[in-house]
Amino acid sequence: MYKILVRPILFLLDPEKVHHLTFFLIRLFGKIGLLNLYKSICVLEDKALEREVFGLKFKNPVGLAAGFDKDAKLYNELSDLGFGFIEIGTLTPKPQDGNPKKRLFRLKADKAIINRMGFNNSGVFDAVERLKKEHRVLVGGNIGKNKITPNEDATKDYLICFDALFPHVDYFVVNVSSPNTPGLRELQDKEPLTALLKELKKENTKIGTKGADTIEKPILLKIAPDLTDNQLTDIIKIVKDTKIDGIIATNTTIERGELKSTYLLSEEKGGLSGKPLTDRSTEVIRFLAEKSNKAFPIIGVGGIHSAENALEKLEAGADLVQLYTGFIYEGPALIKKINKAILSQ
Repeated sequence: MYKILVRPILFLLDPEKVHHLTFFLIRLFGKIGLLNLYKSICVLEDKALEREVFGLKFKNPVGLAAGFDKDAKLYNELSDLGFGFIEIGTLTPKPQDGNPKKRLFRLKADKAIINRMGFNNSGVFDAVERLKKEHRVLVGGNIGKNKITPNEDATKDYLICFDALFPHVDYFVVNVSSPNTPGLRELQDKEPLTALLKELKKENTKIGTKGADTIEKPILLKIAPDLTDNQLTDIIKIVKDTKIDGIIATNTTIERGELKSTYLLSEEKGGLSGKPLTDRSTEVIRFLAEKSNKAFPIIGVGGIHSAENALEKLEAGADLVQLYTGFIYEGPALIKKINKAILSQ
């Protein structure tokens, strides 16, 4: 129904406007009980789908990637579509508008999206107020730095977000791999990245051992698909040296390759996601898993448009998977298809 009726109508509209319309409709459907009805009929729930990863129990291994619910507005409602976990953000200390519009583009011929949103969000403290309500799902907090913050002060921004979110999220994701904040990817270099992660680990220990009922929260690093094998080898060493809990592979790519969409559209600046990223993200997962001898958990994301795509990432070494562009193109039925395929193995 989604691909035949709903998607063709939505795809007639501007992508960013569709995003706001979708949020309005999901919120409305939640209020009038349609989400509960959908959940009772269309969501697959089974104990065999549960996964324990970095000390957390996920009700199923299919999550929603960061970028969809940036400001933690609909994490409970989105979980009713069948997601096993929701990642909010990327959040920054101060609110920021992001890059000038138009900044979101559909490449329908490629089943892809280019975005140069630029960490548009209402700020971490605004999100915290919404996160104070009861969670029906595990929530990850994806954190970044403000555009105006120079890289030498970036750690302060990450610590502000970390401290504010600590009581309200189940795990953290350090985003240094978005291509849409100038200079951000420079933080993926070995020296600054190691220093940043060590400071976050230190803060994690400080907060997590302060009270009798508090514990440290898992910290994951989200990496770009554009890293070389040598850089990926460095990432493996950094995970070992800093003792963070895992990797999310991968973010969007700045590579374009052979796209079917028109030249003007395919050459828009920003991060490319969707089907063109399927194979590369799986390659990165396999490299990390094999070269590290599966030393840490991996969340696989990038170009998952079918159950087969998800299974390929799990077979390559991912422990969990996340959807974003595939969710937009294929609809919520994709979640059930993936979980059904996992159960049938």
